[in-house]
Amino acid sequence: MARAGGPAWDAGSRGPGGMYVRCSCGHRHWGLHGAAGLLLTDPDRTAVVLQRRAPTTHHGGTWALMGGAVEPGETPTVAALREAAEEEGVDPDDVRVVRTFVGTDHGDWRYTYVLAEAARPEDPVLPPTGGWESDGAEWVELARVPRLRLHPSLREDWDWLVDEVRGPAAPRDRTRRRRPPC
Repeated sequence: MARAGGPAWDAGSRGPGGMYVRCSCGHRHWGLHGAAGLLLTDPDRTAVVLQRRAPTTHHGGTWALMGGAVEPGETPTVAALREAAEEEGVDPDDVRVVRTFVGTDHGDWRYTYVLAEAARPEDPVLPPTGGWESDGAEWVELARVPRLRLHPSLREDWDWLVDEVRGPAAPRDRTRRRRPPC
């Protein structure tokens, strides 16, 4: 079924914004209004929080960012913070948003990264929340991230995302490219 000015959605999906859609490029994505992920790092930019996706989810068993569908009326920042709170109990008041940037942009559907900082606790494992989407989350050293079984989209973006995490003063490999639009 088509939505005026936006992607087609798959019947039977749940929630006002949480459903699979087909963008104008023909790709299948989660989130009628796009999706967003919280790229949470520490102030020293040495690690990020990654979530191990539960086996029952899309790409289960992979490591990904906390995040999900943007609901009607939400900004990507609000969506990413809401999803992190729902999925892993991250308190938005403990997070300082640095900036946002688009990862995948298919015109009528996009995935937005929300780069944010929070104090890194001594214990790298976040307390379990009992959510169905996650098998837990933890702080992962930047150098260790590429060795993990990452969600395919995160794997594809990681080389340039790590430069974003390290900040503007970090040396950048200019041969790394973001994904082109479809």
